[in-house]
Amino acid sequence: MLSAPPGLDLGPDLGPDLGPDLRLGAEREFAALRAREFARLDARGLAYLDYAATALYGASQLRAHHALLAAGVFGNPHSESAPSRDAAAAIERARRQVLAWFDVDAATHDACFTANASAAIKLVAESYPFGPRAQLVLAADNHNSVNGIREYAGRAGAAVSVLPLDAELRLADPRARLAERAARGGGLVALPAQSNFSGVRHPLALVARARALGFDVLLDAAAFAPSHPLSLRACPADFAVVSFHKLFGYPTGVGALIARRDALARLARPWFAGGTVAYASVGAGVHRLHPGHDGFEDGTPDFLGIAALPAGFALLAEVGVARIAAHVARLTRRLLDDLLALRHAGGAAVVRLYGPPGAAGRGGTVALNVCDPAGEVVPYPVVEARARDAGVALRGGCFCNPGAAEAAFGLDPAALAACLAASGDDASPARIAACLGRAVGAVRLSLGLASNHRDVARAAAVIASFAE
Repeated sequence: MLSAPPGLDLGPDLGPDLGPDLRLGAEREFAALRAREFARLDARGLAYLDYAATALYGASQLRAHHALLAAGVFGNPHSESAPSRDAAAAIERARRQVLAWFDVDAATHDACFTANASAAIKLVAESYPFGPRAQLVLAADNHNSVNGIREYAGRAGAAVSVLPLDAELRLADPRARLAERAARGGGLVALPAQSNFSGVRHPLALVARARALGFDVLLDAAAFAPSHPLSLRACPADFAVVSFHKLFGYPTGVGALIARRDALARLARPWFAGGTVAYASVGAGVHRLHPGHDGFEDGTPDFLGIAALPAGFALLAEVGVARIAAHVARLTRRLLDDLLALRHAGGAAVVRLYGPPGAAGRGGTVALNVCDPAGEVVPYPVVEARARDAGVALRGGCFCNPGAAEAAFGLDPAALAACLAASGDDASPARIAACLGRAVGAVRLSLGLASNHRDVARAAAVIASFAE
């Protein structure tokens, strides 16, 4: 099956609601895919709902990579031997495929391979020309790897501001707030395409809007790209970051910074390393960085891991990214319906949901707390433990996204600051919860390619077991 065009617009509600015949046909196809690629899930009795942390690799990916390694001889790509040239060629094939997957090519964009999305973000953070006239604007709903950019901006004397969230954890009037920031000059805007906390999908149109106001834009696509088409031609982010384990599970330890060539050329790296320089001299005290991606890929790249990327893209392309989006949408709707219907005997809701209560404008990630009949939160480790005992994989905590968590839990900034200052090295959720007098942390359920209705039902049953 051919994939849909990367720029396909699925609309505001997670994807098309198919008729019963088409829906049944799609479910049969995904059931066959699961049996072929992910049979180990049912063999082990597992329901996996932690796709926001990492996707699962398919059996075909392992076979393809094993065949490549078994037949090939790959050397360090910085050498000029035949094995080294084979490794370099494998890297360049993967680089072209990454660009093509996001609907761009080498004429306008470059792809720098990194250890993960966090390392890709750091490349921009440490090299961006922050200063008194080049500010940083962050979304409150950012992974900590994006929040960390503020450390580089602050040291350079740049103003740092945050776009707040509303009651549904969506960005609150972001267009007007960006216009206000633009009156102070340009700089870098950094935001996620999809929240790794709540699953909220933020408007991709903000990218073009921010650029029209004179900003550069860093788009964190790590949570969005696994189950949604993303065209960087239609969504002209200056910098976009991904981790490939979140796209298709394997390899781990490989990510990418996908950058517009003109934007990449404006970055000024603060150091150099093996593989990044045309020359370096100890005696003369000078060096010259390679242009483009070569100047940003430090040391020996994970050339064997990078060579595994085509098999992952092949799996996604076989299914079609638009079909994956629609599949995840159907399961997310059912999960939301099942969870929000749960009631204690007295009528109190079992679940406190964070983010939109419906399917519109969200991805396949759902964050919640389980509540007792009095409305008190059941600590998330208790829910995690019960799920683990039932063979259901989910996640608890704040998911490295303090801004969304603080907005979701309604934490007072002054009280939180006091508790964090008093906590010292023990800033555990339990310690902070005790200090604040309220539960901190949530339960996250996230769906992906291999998920099915039985997984959703098993997860909902774990949450339902807390009903009075």
